[in-house]
This record gives sequence, C-alpha cells and structure tokens, in this order.
Amino acid sequence: MSIEKINQAKAEITATSAYKIITEFFDADSFCEIDSFAKSGDGFAEVVAGFGMVDGMPVYAFAQNSDICGGAMSKAQAAKLKKLYGLALKTGAPVVGFYDSVGGRLTQGTELLAGCGDILNCSASLSGVVPQVSVVLGSCLGTNALNAVSADIVIMSEKAQLSLDVTGKNSDAEYNAVNGNATIIAKDTTDAVAKAKELILYLPSNNLTLAPQSFDEEPASDGCGCVVSKTVDGGNKIKLFDKFGANAKTRLGRIGGQVVGIVNTVGKTLDCKSAAKTAKFVRFCDAFSIPVLTFVNCDGFEALGSAAKLTSAYAEATTIKISVVTGKAIGSAYVALAGTGANADVVYALPDAIISPVNVEAAAFILAPKEMKVPVDKQKAAAEKFASENLSAFNAAQNGYVDGILEETELRKALISALDMLSGKRVNTLSKKHSTI
Repeated sequence: MSIEKINQAKAEITATSAYKIITEFFDADSFCEIDSFAKSGDGFAEVVAGFGMVDGMPVYAFAQNSDICGGAMSKAQAAKLKKLYGLALKTGAPVVGFYDSVGGRLTQGTELLAGCGDILNCSASLSGVVPQVSVVLGSCLGTNALNAVSADIVIMSEKAQLSLDVTGKNSDAEYNAVNGNATIIAKDTTDAVAKAKELILYLPSNNLTLAPQSFDEEPASDGCGCVVSKTVDGGNKIKLFDKFGANAKTRLGRIGGQVVGIVNTVGKTLDCKSAAKTAKFVRFCDAFSIPVLTFVNCDGFEALGSAAKLTSAYAEATTIKISVVTGKAIGSAYVALAGTGANADVVYALPDAIISPVNVEAAAFILAPKEMKVPVDKQKAAAEKFASENLSAFNAAQNGYVDGILEETELRKALISALDMLSGKRVNTLSKKHSTI
C-alpha cells in the first residue's frame, strides 16, 4: 500500500468525532492508537482505541465512533476492545470508555454475540484490578449498556441522544442518576471529557499502587459550617451518586494531599438507596486501597437487607477505615459505621456526639423512667438532657469504644496523623472466593 493511501486512511480516521474526543482526553501528542486500520466490513472498525497520558498518568481509552455505521458493535470492534483490555491487564493502567453507539451489526449474528461476550468477560476480569470509567456521550443500549454500567464509575452527558438502558426504555441522564446507574452527570461532551480527566487524578493506576498525591491544601472557607468541608483539603471534590440516596453523601477528596473516600451521613435514617450506594462506594475504595473516612450522624437503617449489605461492605474492607461521630450514632448505625461491625481502625467523636443502643427517647424511657415522668411537651428536652449526661461520646470513650474526643478545629490534624500512622496497614484475610452477602 502506498504512503499516499496510508496517509489518506489516517486522515479519514482522525477527522471523525471519536478521534477528536479521545485526543482531547489525553495529554497533547501522547495518544498512541492501536489497530488503527482494523477493518469492519467495507470500512474501518467502529471504535478508536489506544493509550496515552492524562496529566502524566498512563491510561487506556476507547471511543465508539458514531461517524462509522453509528458506532455499531461488531466482531472487529469487539476484537479491538479485547486487545485494549488485555494490554490494560498486563500493564496495570485504568480503562476509560467513551460510549456512543446505535447498537450492533445484527447481520453478524452469533459472531457478534461471541464478541460482546468476550468484552463483558474482559471487563469482569479487570474489575478490582484497574479502575474502569465509562463516559456515556450518546446512545448506549443492550450489551453496550451492560458493559458501561459494569465500570466503577459512570459519567453520563445530559446531551446523550437516546439512553443508557438494557430494557428498551428511553432512560435519560436524570433517570439513570436517580436510579444509581450514572455516577456523575455532565452538561455535554466537553464537560464529560473534563470530568473524566479530573477523575483520573483521584484514582490509582491499579490495585497494587496508591492514588496520586497532591499538595496539601487548607480546607475551603465556604462558610457552609459543614465539618467535612472544615476537615478535608480545599479545592474540587468528586461527588459520586449525588442524586441517588439523599441521606448519605459519597465523595472522593483529599486530606493532607492524600486521596480518601468520604462517606457523610446527614442525620437521618439510612434509606435503601443511601445504604446501597455507600456499600458500593466502600467496596470500590477497598478494591483500590483508598482510605475510607466516614462521618457518622445517623439514626439507623430503613430496611434489613440494605443494612446487611452495608455492614458487610464495611466489615470486609481491609483498607484504612477511620470513623468520626459528628452527631448521633444510634444502634445498628453505630455498629455498622463506627463500631466493632465496621472494624474501624480509629474512631473519633465530636464533644456533642451521642452514641446510644436505641433512639434517645426510647433509651431515656428505658434507663431513666423517673426522669421521663414529665408532661409530654417536655419529654423531648428531658430525653436530650439524659442523653447528654449518659449517652455522650465521653461515656463511650471511657469504655474504649471511642479513641478520642476532638473539637472540630483539632480534627483535621488528628486525621492526617492517623492516615500517616495507618499507611502501612496490612491485613491477612481468610482464603475464599468472595462473600455471599
């Protein structure tokens, strides 16, 4: 083949929207394409794939090419992605996929099905080994949707033309965010690419390395009064599942320059969605040895099943786990998030924290019935007085269930010291395939 025809083929590929997206994602001049001339039918394969650097970190990525047969999945595209996943497994680098496809080349029949199955197997093999990020920019249906949602984090553009779905329904970004399929929502393609690049800086390359360190920044002075904002480094934090489960917030942030996973319960009962997203987030952090920092202010759980899954996620996690009781830690919520069930390495509490086996009023009626023999309109105040005197963090600390009681101004320094101290944590676990909870 003449050099003129090769250059013509290159020009044809580089002019596509997918190529522009993937080169925008990588650092300038760092993208190296693999199988650039792979054919699918009479044209090129419907995906651009390769590797490069994102702010100096090695990353593999692919972008389905909607300019070629609508980005339809084919055996050629599947073979190209299979090679990409294989390289990521060998070298231990994250995989980022940009999805925009009308479906599959149905005329390829069982060959197409086999290729789709290979991709799902490759993705499953990489799960927990390297971080996987899906960026949904357009239609993402059927097997494409299965593969996309199997990633650790799913970024979805509000401008996605059709849906992220496997059932045939028209499921837009808002629907997938509310139902926990989309982790992060972006305004458009440019914003989605930018969010993917930012996310890479919070993730380790694989399960044997640590997330990249950054400069220690002082907490943001945003005036919101939140103990989390006063404790962790300032600057941007990555909000995850923000529209799924309102009673717990999950974030990737930094403290002392070190990446941590942040769980913040907001003072209510943990509903099923909040418990489910927290369990998923803790398992993700544990897979990549990202420390989990849990701010506990919780009255308990809404349902037994979701509570069991969350308890299991904390109990099994061997990454660094630090809990801070900022408000109430009642019954099973304390046990699962900060107590022996969570197997936390260090537990701190603020001076006003309350730790009780049951809700405050019930505890007061059971343990101090005489003090509760007051008019109904005064029972709440009597219960709170009883709690402050008998269910305080100080009482828990006296019995060894809290390691330290700290003012908000002392908390950041203590957490940084604890993270440094626990950086060498090693835990041997029982030999098993996985838990069944």
